[in-house]
Amino acid sequence: MNQPSFSELYERQISLKEIGEFGQHLLQNSSIVVVGCGGLGSMVAVKLAASGIGTIHLVDYDVVSISNLHRQVFYTLEDVGKSKVNCLKKYINKITPFVKIIEHQLMVSKNNINEVLQHAELIVDCTDDLYIKYLINDACVMSQKTLIYGSLHKFDGYIATFNHLLADGSRTANLRDAFPEIPEKLPPSCAEVGTLNTIVGIIALYQANEVLKLVLKKGSLFTDKLFIYNSLYNTFQTIQLQKKVTETKIKADFEQADYSSKSCESKLDIESLSVNEFLEKLKNDNVTVLSFGGKLPKNRHSDKVIRLPYLSFDPFNMPIKHTHEYIIVCERGTLSYDAGLALKEAHPTLKIYNLTNGLQALTNLF
Repeated sequence: MNQPSFSELYERQISLKEIGEFGQHLLQNSSIVVVGCGGLGSMVAVKLAASGIGTIHLVDYDVVSISNLHRQVFYTLEDVGKSKVNCLKKYINKITPFVKIIEHQLMVSKNNINEVLQHAELIVDCTDDLYIKYLINDACVMSQKTLIYGSLHKFDGYIATFNHLLADGSRTANLRDAFPEIPEKLPPSCAEVGTLNTIVGIIALYQANEVLKLVLKKGSLFTDKLFIYNSLYNTFQTIQLQKKVTETKIKADFEQADYSSKSCESKLDIESLSVNEFLEKLKNDNVTVLSFGGKLPKNRHSDKVIRLPYLSFDPFNMPIKHTHEYIIVCERGTLSYDAGLALKEAHPTLKIYNLTNGLQALTNLF
């Protein structure tokens, strides 16, 4: 069909007297950063794009996996193994021509957080790592950014707007005013205890709704409070927050902390190989390469490579040579790492490696 006009696409929003053409152009001229493009982030990005937010920066390093699909509903089976930010950009481009999507294929860390946040004044935290959540919060406080926070645990969802600028020049409460320190014992992740499809969508919609109100300067916000919703029992809880932790204290904590998630350190023995280590391993006869990304460049070492679609990967039932070491590879090295953990769980005595940065790292070597 022909490309719609701006007024046609946003007609139902423009007809709201609280928005109108002026408000719609405010949305069009706004820019946000969405950190994390999983269950929360993919829904937030699509809803805000459909609402007319003009520029959306998508930040994520991950690829789509099978276990994502039950709640990350804008990805499909055809997207498995592909970059989340790229798949999400393609989806959004199909529903609106008026939104600019900028991809940032990276893992957020202390070294790059300021670079990530510089692109907008509104930051939407859709990550699932508590260390990274504190990193984003602390960086937003120091750089004077408003943070729209969302998190999940089983049937519970949490939403807040942190560090928002008030008329008197002060800022509202932030994550450390609710929980001053990162807990020594982290709660189990969603991967460990699970999460319900619908609570993911509910909290993502709350986050998107906060962004729209912030841009339009309409309605009331989840400021100086942490809102908790339980989808199993339809219960609501609001924890009131007061500014307690100073920016000076947060800056001092930032200097000391490395924000590295110990939960990401696998208890299983999965070693990462550099390109040179990988090439050295290939000299051994008792090495098998399990590839989800196709052949090695120029089809080298084809006798050692087992190629299979990730959808067909069954670590408990596939034939295994226990005298061999296994190197798992994919295009970027992320999907293969997850597969390596699954294979190690199925075969604890097996020696398993993951190729860092995947097949892309080998492109110019053969």
